[in-house]
Amino acid sequence: MSIFLRPHPSWSAKSQNCLKKTFGHSESVKRNPKNPALGRRQIIDGKAGGYSWQSYQDAYNSAIRIASAIRGRSVNPGDRCGIYGTNSPEWIISMEACNSNGITYVPLYDTLGANAVEYIINHAEISLVFVQETKLPAILSCVPNCSSNLKTIVSFGNVSESQKKESMEQGVDCFSWEEFTSMGRLDDELPAKHKTDICTIMYTSGTTGEPKGVILSNAAFMAEVLSVHQLLVETDKPATEEDTYFSFLPLAHIFDQIMETYCIYCGSSIGFWQGDIRYLIEDLLVLKPTIFCGVPRVYDRIYTGIMAKISTGGAVKKALFDFAYYYKLRNLEKGIQQDKSAPLLDKLVFDKIKQGFGGRVRLMLSGAAPLPKHVEEFLRVTCCTVLSQGYGLTESCGGCFTSIANVHSMIGTVGVPMTTIEARLESVPEMGYDALAPVPRGEICLRGNTLFSGYHKREDLTDSVLVDGWFHTGDIGEWQADGAMKIIDRKKNIFKLSQGEYVAVENIESTYSRCPLVTSIWVYGNSFESFLVAVVVPDKIAVEEWAEKNNESGDFVSLCKNSNVRKYVLDELNSEAQKNKLRGFEMLKAVHLEPIPFDFERELITPTFKLKRQQLLKYYKDCIDQLYSEAKTSKK
Repeated sequence: MSIFLRPHPSWSAKSQNCLKKTFGHSESVKRNPKNPALGRRQIIDGKAGGYSWQSYQDAYNSAIRIASAIRGRSVNPGDRCGIYGTNSPEWIISMEACNSNGITYVPLYDTLGANAVEYIINHAEISLVFVQETKLPAILSCVPNCSSNLKTIVSFGNVSESQKKESMEQGVDCFSWEEFTSMGRLDDELPAKHKTDICTIMYTSGTTGEPKGVILSNAAFMAEVLSVHQLLVETDKPATEEDTYFSFLPLAHIFDQIMETYCIYCGSSIGFWQGDIRYLIEDLLVLKPTIFCGVPRVYDRIYTGIMAKISTGGAVKKALFDFAYYYKLRNLEKGIQQDKSAPLLDKLVFDKIKQGFGGRVRLMLSGAAPLPKHVEEFLRVTCCTVLSQGYGLTESCGGCFTSIANVHSMIGTVGVPMTTIEARLESVPEMGYDALAPVPRGEICLRGNTLFSGYHKREDLTDSVLVDGWFHTGDIGEWQADGAMKIIDRKKNIFKLSQGEYVAVENIESTYSRCPLVTSIWVYGNSFESFLVAVVVPDKIAVEEWAEKNNESGDFVSLCKNSNVRKYVLDELNSEAQKNKLRGFEMLKAVHLEPIPFDFERELITPTFKLKRQQLLKYYKDCIDQLYSEAKTSKK
């Protein structure tokens, strides 16, 4: 049984006309040849200065030369090139060079290890790979097992003679960016391209098993780009050549690729971070972007940092902030637009928060995972800009739902279907979700112009999720009365406890994450046990402050082992659970405190910060066994 989600009535059929337009980045160059296109910070005497920019014309010329050089390496339309590295002008130029040649580009996650990169090179049969200079050793270590496919390596920067020799011994040529560019011409004729051609194969990070290669056509990719444009035309303000975008979300993922392609389509400027998390805020303040895209983990850290400053600012400042906050919130709830809801208080109270993003941000977007409602509300009130939360997958070419700017009632939801997609809910009886109930709940299924064409070389996986043209996402949604979608669960991440109760673990983790003591949490249970346990990465400052007040000594690592600290954290977590009305079997009975955040190096999270549950269980198995033993002993 299923129920459809209809497009929002504020959207007109103009979007369909928009999709018929012919798009080429050469048009952006003709309109804005001298406008800054791609920028990075200048490094002078080891220190980062201001941003240095390539114009649209310069970036275009570079892409055309690189495209010519690619053809000179006998890489033809339909063949595949890899791109491996953090966000940079060279990443975008490599992508555009492939696009202009009708060559499929395959992003390689810069956060994945050499084994995954090796797997993707072979599975996608990549013959040429563009590589960040610091990633050359990782690629060279793959060459002995990839040389049947890989024939050319192009560094974003320089290549040492020893690296050239190492690759040549394996039958692979290695070039610096400058060398490779000099091999190309500006006057070569570009091959014809078709909307049915494969634009990219994007390997999803995946929480289990080998990466899956999601095939996206030119038509799907450009339908998504143009639907973003149409959305902003209809509901807010589209990007222009006056806008600047801050590039720090991984370009290896669809969210940032779509946004940066959209910015190029509109002639906007793209400024890249340095690739070092320590300097991200500094890069942001120097660039002063107008468009900012983030993921919940980033926004949550911003929220936590601001709240910490407010709490230590004194009673008077706290009272003033609270007054301004709730005054503006009430106006937003009445439907008053962001810039008219409290302009004086924006200047007097919230301007410092706005300046924390550079002072010019006019549009904030959130995706990749559900944004906690309290964080979304806080950002909408305090950042002096519109914020839209969206939902999408690699398989849907990015966003397929989005909340509408200045429609405050959509807070806590991912909004309504975008103009290129149809959506329906399908009942999931085993989880108690009924798509035809008064409040419809069920698995979100999608159909439309932006859907993927299947998984590369995995027809079995394709057939399991594409049924009668509908893509089964695995996400559980709840249809709101105004047509907005709320993500409430994940179909796959459920398990049954020994007493027969089903546990929706992601929903429970979301609740526990609201506790101020928690930085990250992984909740575990299985069908042989009747209760839940968890591994918690606690907030260092909060734990140390509690320890000082309660005469507990030791550094952070030793405090995490302290039984009194563990009991304190457990009690606070279950207090949060009670406030949010979790059921008894959803309460935690024991926790392990982990002083080191879940990270990529231990393969505990994906590049989009999702928990890798099987790897977490493998890594913390002894801890889990100990937690169950402790909890059972304490019952006796």
